[in-house]
Amino acid sequence: MPEMVLSENVAGIKDPKYGGIWEDFRKRLNDLGYVTGSKVVCTSKFGVPQFRKRSILIAVRRELVREERFTDLLESELLVPESDPNAMLVTVSDAIGHMPAIEAGEAHSEIPNHRARTLSELNLKRLSAAKPGQSNAYMATTEFGDLSLDCHRKVNERLNDKCFTDVYTRMHPDRPSPTITTKCHSISNGRFGHYDISQNRGVSLREAAILQSFPEDYVFYPTDQIETVARMIGNAVPPRLAMYFAGYLLNTLETPSRG
Repeated sequence: MPEMVLSENVAGIKDPKYGGIWEDFRKRLNDLGYVTGSKVVCTSKFGVPQFRKRSILIAVRRELVREERFTDLLESELLVPESDPNAMLVTVSDAIGHMPAIEAGEAHSEIPNHRARTLSELNLKRLSAAKPGQSNAYMATTEFGDLSLDCHRKVNERLNDKCFTDVYTRMHPDRPSPTITTKCHSISNGRFGHYDISQNRGVSLREAAILQSFPEDYVFYPTDQIETVARMIGNAVPPRLAMYFAGYLLNTLETPSRG
């Protein structure tokens, strides 16, 4: 019977395809004497340099909740903040603009995890033609000719629409990054190209971790691997988001936590 509970999951966890697990967990907490609250939030509103929508569920034992943390007079639900009022919007360039330049396939000799995935000659050409923040429509008219993918052309023609427009593209320097996934090292899996046009590479693992709000001295092991570390980074709860809600829960308690 902990005094408080914090859960985080994908934004669509309430979708029927997940079998009602989120609401079932919330109901069981209510039955055990907790007051709960749930909301979908965006991490960029909590000082994380990333657009990442996540479901948050908080719970506190009813007898310990401060009165002002209820949503209504019936004290049936907890308030869940949609933003950190003290946090500033952090852009990609704010977050990783200070990192030393490296090339695709290179690992920095002194900064752990500052390692970028190798790119083929074709993908180097694609990324060299990409401008920060633009869609991948540029691939059809590069100085090297049409570098768009056959599979993408076929899908676009069949659906009469533009699909997969973020792959083989660069991040926008003046906005938070897109969602950092377990494939954050691969430009073929999303908008993971470095915004600096002088660097034809995807973001490094260290940069992806910074965009997830990990401290820069936090080292992921094994440092000589990419796939394993990328999975840890992409699957993580952004530390800054977790820290905010941990503090919020502590301040929801009517009496100090007894540890």
